[in-house]
Amino acid sequence: MTNTVIATEQLHAHISEQLTTAIMLLDADLTIRYFNTACCAVLGLGEKRLSAQFFPDLFQHCDINANHFMGALSSKQGFGVSDVQAVLADGRHLLLDISVTICENPAEHLLLEIRQVDQQRKISLESLQQHQHLAARELIRGLAHEIKNPLGGLRGAAQLLEESLNDELKEYTQLIIAQADRLRNLVDRLLGPYRPAQRVSANLHQIIEQVRQLALMDNPALVQFSRDYDPSIPDFPFDPELIEQALLNIVRNAQQALEQTEQPAICLQSRVLHQHTLHGKRYKLVALIRVIDNGPGIPADIKDTLFYPMVSGKAGGTGLGLSIAQTLIHQHGGWIDCDSWPGHTEFTLYLPIADTED
Repeated sequence: MTNTVIATEQLHAHISEQLTTAIMLLDADLTIRYFNTACCAVLGLGEKRLSAQFFPDLFQHCDINANHFMGALSSKQGFGVSDVQAVLADGRHLLLDISVTICENPAEHLLLEIRQVDQQRKISLESLQQHQHLAARELIRGLAHEIKNPLGGLRGAAQLLEESLNDELKEYTQLIIAQADRLRNLVDRLLGPYRPAQRVSANLHQIIEQVRQLALMDNPALVQFSRDYDPSIPDFPFDPELIEQALLNIVRNAQQALEQTEQPAICLQSRVLHQHTLHGKRYKLVALIRVIDNGPGIPADIKDTLFYPMVSGKAGGTGLGLSIAQTLIHQHGGWIDCDSWPGHTEFTLYLPIADTED
């Protein structure tokens, strides 16, 4: 019987080591008592870093904190959470599905099943956001057309009426004209830049530096800017004016988000990605620009609709800056995405450099 028990335990351990799902056992103090090989692969941490560690200490930030685990132990009820945002101590960002089960043997232990879902979620989200963004843009264009036509007629009628009025009454027609012009300008902003991208071979870092200089000139919150550029990014064809506008919109948003932050800081970073997929196409080289700030983070209720027109987390904001930025980058075959948690918000712009794979 004893040999059978030992053989069964060895078999269970062997099966656990073959799993691609990370398995971790926590005791009542949330100290790691067991983990399989997949844990090291999923979390990117060695065995010494995981052995007998207090689980919450592995992370700078995690959507699931110690209270969730202690609550599961006290209630003796497990739980499962999808799309858990986790930031490891070294700054790496992970998106995880975590399932927590209460163990009876050993008692007062938690069994964690952890799956990394970054890549598949990113591809799925990018595809979904692309279709929703295009649909929103078409809706806005149709709405703008319906508004601008009667608006032009209203303005023209006010001008004709003004010719037959005395000076005292002209004040009212001038008000009508001014408000019609204001609405027309709003509609034009909703539509965003309408000209096609004029691509020329240019240096991406020159554009980033121009944006940084513009941001420093209007910097009421005294944000500290830092740079972390990859000098290996080659010159490549893009529209400097449109890329500058897109990046400036994002940097301006970051500056405004930092107005109530102590020691506000923005890092401008560039990198090259090899063999990266955008919109279902695989590119040999993709340029990456990150705008990283240490602000309060993006409210959870607008994260999924952040790039939609008229969505804003600021009081009085129009919600057009990010939508226009996404449109400008999309014209270049690129994309913008965002990761955010309290104390850290990171916008990433992807721009194809080299042609797609044959």
